[in-house]
Amino acid sequence: MINVCDIQVMKPLLAEHGFHFSKAKGQNFLIASWVPESIAEQAGVDETAGVLEIGPGIGPLTQQLCLRAKKVCAVEVDNRLEPILKQTVGEFENLEILWGDVLKQDVPKLVAEKFGALRPMACANLPYYITSPILSALLEADCFDSVTVMVQKEVAQRIAAAPASPDYSAFTVFCQYYAEPELLFDVPPHCFMPQPKVTSAVIRLKIRKERNWDIDDPAIFFRLVKASFAMRRKKLSNGLASGFPDLGKTGAAEVIQAAGFDENVRGETLSIPEFARIANEIARRR
Repeated sequence: MINVCDIQVMKPLLAEHGFHFSKAKGQNFLIASWVPESIAEQAGVDETAGVLEIGPGIGPLTQQLCLRAKKVCAVEVDNRLEPILKQTVGEFENLEILWGDVLKQDVPKLVAEKFGALRPMACANLPYYITSPILSALLEADCFDSVTVMVQKEVAQRIAAAPASPDYSAFTVFCQYYAEPELLFDVPPHCFMPQPKVTSAVIRLKIRKERNWDIDDPAIFFRLVKASFAMRRKKLSNGLASGFPDLGKTGAAEVIQAAGFDENVRGETLSIPEFARIANEIARRR
């Protein structure tokens, strides 16, 4: 197996195929072998797993996943990597590579077709510029046991944030609605070529089997969350009146009171069950 994290191996390999890093695609390749090993290990990948990998690059994480999982399906958008991946991961019979954009895939259908009765997991070293759309798509697919990703450290902190903390956001609530996040470890810039300007972090999102919040209308719930954080540090009633114009300021205040909250409550202090109470109160009034 080629050690693609060894810079003395990687540089000639890339030069042989005339490969140049694409800034537009946010390409930073790992040059520290402990990172893909740790991701695969701490994600809990084993012979019961079928793993969807997003963006294999030149294959460092792919190799580690293939050594552990029953089946790996990797989706890569950059066709220039095809001859390189043939060299670096071509030996693995439990690997299938799909060429294309994962955001154009029907992920639940893909997972069902490729993994059957295996425990479905997703793993990825996500480009910073497209982290949110891909992570959102993986969570909304609602077909995985867990999703383990390497992202910018501040994004990982935002995903795992608690109510009323500075990092708590609408994206926090969205992610925690679907999954329970666990911060695994940081990855410094010197672990990549070229070096990014920021520290990365690996986070594991264990998909919730049950969501015991009794949300009457998820669309209203997520609309409420978005409206609440659109006017951060202002009273929830302001965001509510803006996000639900039919309520108006009076109706917004009534909803908050009927749901059992103080009229001065701010959205960024609320937990998912508390947002659910307010969302259900809005739904009842429609």
